[in-house]
Amino acid sequence: MKNKLSRFAVPYEVWMALFVVAPIVIMVFYAFSSAEGGFTLSNFVKMGDYTEVFLRSFELALIATAICLLIGYPVSYFMSREGASFRRTAMVLIMLPMWMNFLLRTYSWITILDNNGLLNQLFGKIGLIALYNNLTGSELTYFPMMNTQGAVVLGMVYNYLPFMILPIYSVIIKLDHSLLEAARDLGANSATVFRKVILPLSLPGVLSGITMVFVPSVSTFAISQMLGGGTELLLGDLIERQFLGGAYNPQLGAAISLVMMVIVVVCMVVMNRFGEGEEQAVML
Repeated sequence: MKNKLSRFAVPYEVWMALFVVAPIVIMVFYAFSSAEGGFTLSNFVKMGDYTEVFLRSFELALIATAICLLIGYPVSYFMSREGASFRRTAMVLIMLPMWMNFLLRTYSWITILDNNGLLNQLFGKIGLIALYNNLTGSELTYFPMMNTQGAVVLGMVYNYLPFMILPIYSVIIKLDHSLLEAARDLGANSATVFRKVILPLSLPGVLSGITMVFVPSVSTFAISQMLGGGTELLLGDLIERQFLGGAYNPQLGAAISLVMMVIVVVCMVVMNRFGEGEEQAVML
């Protein structure tokens, strides 16, 4: 029986070998190879020239993840407390932007944040720009919002917020309400119930959401190019330039990709271990 079942796994094993294992092997080979094909560690040494890019990428990814958590957890919590019809409507509204192409969603923010975009036109009509000029003595005709780190973080939050909401919501909605009732019967108020019961039990969803937001944020390149104008270089942009840009250097690009992959895997392992420890503590 097991032999028959294993036959059905062959196509999946071939798929994994071709599209997961093989690219990783090729990336490792390029990372430790020179342009002539010999073994070298110089690619990793050259990465020191891009320390600022690494720091900026992780900083913006952490900020975007923190904002998504601050927004996503309350949204997930209040959704779980509402009726079924409200939850369905809210879920559709959350998922609706995801049905649109990623680039189109990001590009729409250019129309909103541009120097002559919707926001600046609104600020001009309501006199906010004139008020700012009077208070500061400046002569602005618009608020510069495009090509900034704030615009990049905004794009990350907008695109990845559903990945924070959905895992947290799926955990909170399945909580055993008898535990909450028992806590209230023992004299705990709403704040204590949330802090002692709901928050610890929802931690697996929180960690899943953090992982699902942080990983794409730290490796993004389309958002930084479109909203950052290429001035806020991130790891994704740096890797793309090594493979497609004028400074063609696939060996360096592979080395950066390998290091970033290792860092992300380590972060995921640490968060999973932390989540397991918290779960055991709650059960005890």
